[in-house]
Amino acid sequence: MELLMTLWLGKPAWMWVLFLTLVTALLAFDLGVLGRRRAAQGGAQEIGVAESLRLSVFYIAIALLFGGWVWLSLGAESGLAYFTGFAVEKALALDNVFVISVIFAALAVPRHLQHRVLFWGILGVIVLRGIMIGLGAALVSNFDWIMWVFGAFLLLTGLRLLFVRGAHDHAPDIARHPVVRALRRVMPISPKLDGQKFVTRLPDASGRVRLHATPLLLALLLVEAADLVFAVDSIPAIFAITQDPFIVYTSNIFAILGLRALYFALDALIHRFSGLKPALALVLVFIGGKIFYNQFFGKLDPAISLGVTLAILAGGILVSLWRTRREGARPAA
Repeated sequence: MELLMTLWLGKPAWMWVLFLTLVTALLAFDLGVLGRRRAAQGGAQEIGVAESLRLSVFYIAIALLFGGWVWLSLGAESGLAYFTGFAVEKALALDNVFVISVIFAALAVPRHLQHRVLFWGILGVIVLRGIMIGLGAALVSNFDWIMWVFGAFLLLTGLRLLFVRGAHDHAPDIARHPVVRALRRVMPISPKLDGQKFVTRLPDASGRVRLHATPLLLALLLVEAADLVFAVDSIPAIFAITQDPFIVYTSNIFAILGLRALYFALDALIHRFSGLKPALALVLVFIGGKIFYNQFFGKLDPAISLGVTLAILAGGILVSLWRTRREGARPAA
């Protein structure tokens, strides 16, 4: 019991154990229950839009319940920071959908295998985000000026996304991607899939049987690399909201867990939300500006921060739906 009460990154160890146990249970549910069901259906069962939405609602409900527990256990300020961080990370992570969709299309990964890549990808994200958030927490605690850097970075990023043409185009050049070049130095890459395998044994040019990476492994590595790129935006954004590592990490991971479930619906509907990307840019500008406000005038009320963030995102969604409806109403040429 004494060990569980020991403080770790500012919170009792039992809180971290509770969170990691919940995440492990969700991953086990996904891999065990849902995975076995798909395997019983022949392993080629795709996740449809309806199932994707149901799973996403389930994950969001768990995340909100956890946020309610944070509010009751740590106070209203921590609760508001969690919900704000969750909303910001969820919104910023939506941009990942475009890149992931491009990766799967470029590597011809069929829909029924995409969930496998995303599942194992989330395990890497949990570790990588933990490392990046730990580094961010160390910087914030040791260098006061780092928040000015974060604020300037978020402001410039948001303004670039708003005004620079092509700033939203994150589609990677698969053939020239550094991950592909690095992997080729380690092992050959097979041009064909081998079921659900990440590696397979094939003869090389000399006839010797060697391990080859399949397109699934390549997709997994590219998805992880894409998340690292997007984390460069999201980590400063969440530290602008709170410097509590527990709030930062839990809100990040719950947002990403739900995104994996929502991917298949978003992939089919992303074209309907053209107004969301400018809204995300405005969120970055707002959060960057909030850092400077906090430095000059004191901390902004967390309730205001959450309200403005949700209002901007809701506005982006409403504008997107209005544009889609207007375009659908236009007579065919």
